[in-house]
Amino acid sequence: MEAGVCPAFLYDMEFMSIGESQIDHHSRRVVPSSLRASFASRNSEGNAELQPSIWWQALYSRDQRFDGRFFIGAGTTKIYCRPVCPVPFARPNSLVWFASAAAAEAAGYRPCGRCRPDTSPGTPAWLGTSAIVSRALRLISEGALDEGSVEDLAGRVGVGARQLRRLFVEHLGSSPVKIAITHRVHFARNLIEETDVPITKIALSAGFTSIRQFNHEVRLICGQSPTELRRARGEFPTSSQSGLVIRLACRPPFDWPALVEFLRPRATPGVELVQDSAYRRTIRVGDSTGFIEVRPGKTEPALAVRIELPGCQFLMRVVDRVRRIFDLGADPLRIVEDLSRYARLKPLLDLRPGLRVPGVWDGFELAVHAILGQELTVTDSTTLAGRLVLKFGEPLQTSMQGLTHLFPAPKDLVDADLSRAGIRGTRAATLHALARAVCSGKLTFAASMTLEETISRICSIPGIGESTAHYIAMRAMGEPDAFPFADPGLRRALGRGGSPVSPAEVLRIAEDWRPWRAYAAMHVCAAVTARDDSYKKKVNGHV
Repeated sequence: MEAGVCPAFLYDMEFMSIGESQIDHHSRRVVPSSLRASFASRNSEGNAELQPSIWWQALYSRDQRFDGRFFIGAGTTKIYCRPVCPVPFARPNSLVWFASAAAAEAAGYRPCGRCRPDTSPGTPAWLGTSAIVSRALRLISEGALDEGSVEDLAGRVGVGARQLRRLFVEHLGSSPVKIAITHRVHFARNLIEETDVPITKIALSAGFTSIRQFNHEVRLICGQSPTELRRARGEFPTSSQSGLVIRLACRPPFDWPALVEFLRPRATPGVELVQDSAYRRTIRVGDSTGFIEVRPGKTEPALAVRIELPGCQFLMRVVDRVRRIFDLGADPLRIVEDLSRYARLKPLLDLRPGLRVPGVWDGFELAVHAILGQELTVTDSTTLAGRLVLKFGEPLQTSMQGLTHLFPAPKDLVDADLSRAGIRGTRAATLHALARAVCSGKLTFAASMTLEETISRICSIPGIGESTAHYIAMRAMGEPDAFPFADPGLRRALGRGGSPVSPAEVLRIAEDWRPWRAYAAMHVCAAVTARDDSYKKKVNGHV
């Protein structure tokens, strides 16, 4: 494999990934479990067993669905590639398999310049093999290791530092620190080669504390200094658009129209705007304010993200949140395979194989929407949220028509007279309690808690029921097994003859859908709200 030039910039958040790996201690080859989990036979105990012919087939087919699930290194050149690399691979006996890009780099391999492993979609984030590693990766993406230590990170997920390092090596083939450094360098390289942002600002935005450290890590991983990488790219084409445009890779299939149709009626007036197949919203990150615009890529499976912020310091955090909104860490292949075993779901999955669970920019914002939506229609609750923004949100001037305010922060609602926005009684009291809980730190939307802990914390706020707490966990925390069992749409869909079933019966039916109940809920509700008559005809009798 030889280094070359890859024209596409598809930013990789591989550090957000998790996949159990199996290490052959004789060959030292790491076999990623994403293949074992998705295309494996079952033994008598129901456990998955790897079929080597399958991952070789995935390698030689160059199937994009496997992009980022594992990486391949050539022992002769010490270069590692994505499985979709267009360059012919080396002889089979010289190939080494890695569960993550960080593991390959820790073993002394450099990324291929042709297929750019740093631009892959990343290993799927929720394979369910280690909830501790999943939560730790989310915290790393939120900057847990930018200033804190591995010991601090381990404490937040409830284990010792030694145990956390062992779990990272077992599941990702590398340490937490190496995962974080790989992410920073890959992010920085993309900015170096695809933008005109000054290199010193790139170092700051990528989380490096000094230029010397930045130069050392980039040269160690990429084989060239930041200046050499920028010089090698040649002239960068100018754009008429303001702001910074970043492309985020999507693992196909990806149902963008379904995401847009879900977000459109729930868009907060003045804060969010879904128009012309694009999603736009105002944002606050730290002390910086601005807006983002997200569109589907024109050619490759990717999203084009335009970021308008006064500085570059929080770019990594913005990109991470955009990935969460559009659920780019999902593994549709694995989810569809697991859920297709159930006759009630299979026809729905066949029709919408790339359906995702929409996330949110801010957990508090989603919780406010969920409280307002209790016993109200989506339209009415969105209207009420717009009034709340108009009265208590901070006005913001943007170049995007329709984006006029920032969503109120928790401190803005603690003692606010919500009756000015038409919110009274129990609903107002619940919003006040939510704002106080977030301001005091009693409730956070960080990834350190398990699903059960999250539900318990949210339900401790008077006025929030368990089903609403599941909805908040599903969208604000990205919990794949959260399940809003009392949702009227779910109850109608799972009933017969238009009669809704009880919440308890919904839970009983969905028990077999673990750990993907959130995705199952999205598919069932999408079938109920579908307007296409042919779509309804195909699923008739199954929901």
